[in-house]
Amino acid sequence: MRRKVLPKKKKSAIIKRKRFLYNGRGMKMNTYIGIDLGTSGTKLLLVAADGRILAENTQTYPVFYPQSGWSEQNPEDWYSAALRGMEELLKGQDRDAVKGISFGGQMHGLVALDKEDNVIRPAILWNDGRTEKQTGYLNESVGKDKLSAYTGNIAFAGFTAPKILWMKENEPQNFARIAKIMLPKDYLAYRLSGAFVTDYSDASGMLLLDVKGRRWSKEMCKICAIDETLLPSLYESYEIVGTLKKEIAAPLGLSENVKIAAGAGDNAAAAVGTGVVGEGGCNISLGTSGTLFVSSEKYKEDKVNALHSFCHADGGWHLMGCILSAASCNTWWSDKILQTNDYAREQAGLEEKFGKNDVYFLPYLMGERSPHNDVNARGAFIGMRADTTRGEMTLAVLEGVTFALRDCLEAAKKNGADVKSTRLCGGGAKSPLWRKIVASVMNMPVEIPQTEQGPAFGAAMLAMVGCGEYKTVKEAADTIVRVKQTVLPDNAVAVRYARRYAHFTKLYPALKGVF
Repeated sequence: MRRKVLPKKKKSAIIKRKRFLYNGRGMKMNTYIGIDLGTSGTKLLLVAADGRILAENTQTYPVFYPQSGWSEQNPEDWYSAALRGMEELLKGQDRDAVKGISFGGQMHGLVALDKEDNVIRPAILWNDGRTEKQTGYLNESVGKDKLSAYTGNIAFAGFTAPKILWMKENEPQNFARIAKIMLPKDYLAYRLSGAFVTDYSDASGMLLLDVKGRRWSKEMCKICAIDETLLPSLYESYEIVGTLKKEIAAPLGLSENVKIAAGAGDNAAAAVGTGVVGEGGCNISLGTSGTLFVSSEKYKEDKVNALHSFCHADGGWHLMGCILSAASCNTWWSDKILQTNDYAREQAGLEEKFGKNDVYFLPYLMGERSPHNDVNARGAFIGMRADTTRGEMTLAVLEGVTFALRDCLEAAKKNGADVKSTRLCGGGAKSPLWRKIVASVMNMPVEIPQTEQGPAFGAAMLAMVGCGEYKTVKEAADTIVRVKQTVLPDNAVAVRYARRYAHFTKLYPALKGVF
């Protein structure tokens, strides 16, 4: 007697089908990976050539604080996170469609490798404040005028050059072993492709680049006692620098022909991702740090020594003000002090206090960069009374960060910037309340992009340009980036905030001696 044969289960019932995308002409659409190497974690996006986000993944890792004011990470953690993230990102996706990878990355960090490509010491991060002495030497002994002539910028404690000098003075044995100096995202590019490269936007924040001339500064190399051969080759952010190593591509199910574009510093990548390219665009980022970014087709040197004059990822330039603590201030206040992560509940009902709050907050939890350039600056609540409420202090935190960014806007105006509106991105931009505060404090329309993924989205766009999907970064931005909401300033609130901002500007000078 024959045994009855049961029908086989359809594979689709147990296997997740790959997702195939097609364009309007019936052709399979290419996809691109954007990697945002952040401080708290790495975020990855898989983006179709038309800008649709197909998948996203975030991998976290620790920050180490060996001493007060120090901030370090292990570069191997970044690499491991990128590999884990790509594997998770590509589950159920058409891996054959992936054509390019690029990066947005935390800027200024010092990654030093020896001649065997071993990491010599943990990376010193952008928000590390140990280089007060070296920063003072550069600004005062070398001189701000010379630094501006060599690089277009003065020294800030977070920049890479002061870190190199610190390493030379405090870890001479480690300094003597250096064979390669690179930035965080460039370490990923090196591990994935073998290409020892950086891009102009990220290199601008090292204080080693002649920003106007787009070349390494021989004078700064001499000052830092390093040979130019220790520095990576320079590329535009959208240029292809190599392909994915075979031993990395195979386990991921990717082609070894997947191209690697140079990528950009996180702020330049975020600007690309929000469509801030060309002349006169503006983007405000409310991330761990906060930035005000004004794009330009022409080189503009900051004459008031408050902002950074950097190359942009679109091949142009930009002025940028950076505050070291932005959304991280709200995280500190809510998570650590109030011990809640229900941000919406904490912000409920605060709109009626706009411009009427008696409490001020100085957001200098990690020192400050723009415009004060003071590693010793500290956070402070000012103006509290016996009847001050929890809500008023929460509002003061959001207002204080925004006032600090208004400092950057005023410095940009002094340098000739004519900003009519701004895009807004970063974790803090998810707060409807904070969006309204930004609009009225800055007294300009605030545009919220359809995609609020910032650096990772911009990185994917740079890979698209490098692979030929779009001819220029501007073409990619014009095609892909859309605005979903515009928040207009409230005229009455803007007047009240103008008065409060005038008071805010007096607080840091009054407390500087105490800090």
